[in-house]
Amino acid sequence: MSRIASLISSGTEILYALGLGESVVATSHECDFPPEATTHRRVTISNIDSQSDSLDIDGQVKSISAAGGALYDFDRDALLGLRPDVIITQAQCDVCAVRYQDVVDFVQGEPALESTRIIALNPQSLSDVFADVLRVGSVLGVADRAEQYVNGLLERVDAIRRRTAPMLEESRPRVICIEWIEPLMLAANWTPELIDIAGGRCPLTQAGRHSDYSSWSSVVQFDPEVIVVSPCGFDLARTLEEAKPVETWEGFDELTATRSGRVFALDGNAYLNRSGPRLVESVEILAHLFHPKVFPESHAGDWQALA
Repeated sequence: MSRIASLISSGTEILYALGLGESVVATSHECDFPPEATTHRRVTISNIDSQSDSLDIDGQVKSISAAGGALYDFDRDALLGLRPDVIITQAQCDVCAVRYQDVVDFVQGEPALESTRIIALNPQSLSDVFADVLRVGSVLGVADRAEQYVNGLLERVDAIRRRTAPMLEESRPRVICIEWIEPLMLAANWTPELIDIAGGRCPLTQAGRHSDYSSWSSVVQFDPEVIVVSPCGFDLARTLEEAKPVETWEGFDELTATRSGRVFALDGNAYLNRSGPRLVESVEILAHLFHPKVFPESHAGDWQALA
């Protein structure tokens, strides 16, 4: 049985989904799903004070990055002592988790880890996430199990796509997903794809590109019919707190989404922001928020109306 250290929450979710939880010997400080994942040795830390407000966190990120520092670090002694056969990390975003190159340099510099294999996740789309699941399964000897699991996820996505694909453009609500509040950032990466599958449209962002800063004036001009607030790394309770300033922004009360009561807070830490299997649940949630009569399943407790 392989000894696996997962330095990213999406990797941990994949491992548990494939029935490999017993092989996990270490996780990141952000790995919280499934609940059993919280019982492992935590070997990563954040150099950011995540209890600060959105604007201050953004300032910390910019300051540390400008100085060439790492936003996240890991306990090298603990990881060395655990002697993992496989380390799962990411190569997508230095703002999101431990830097890929830091992990590579560490492993290459430790003779005791010369046989340790690094699996780096770097998804840009929903299909990339499915490919990561298959790759992890193949490397860890459960390829058939991974294929069966991915097929189940694809069936759920296709069940939604079959109902939304025939929708005319005017039937698809204008949508924005807010990934960060101050300064404003609209969610990109895989989120525009999820919006499209769920029956919405958001021309303000482009699938496959990193999320970037946006202006509130462009949002007001776009006049979204649905707004989903899901700041990266925040659970629903924290999102509800951080979202309060949004309701005071100029023009917010006049937006179609606001006037129709379709501004929602979503647990982005669990769903939209985490590139793991629960992106499929994200599509299901979005489909309900966009078309509640077509998709009555609500995943109650994961989202809440703001206005």
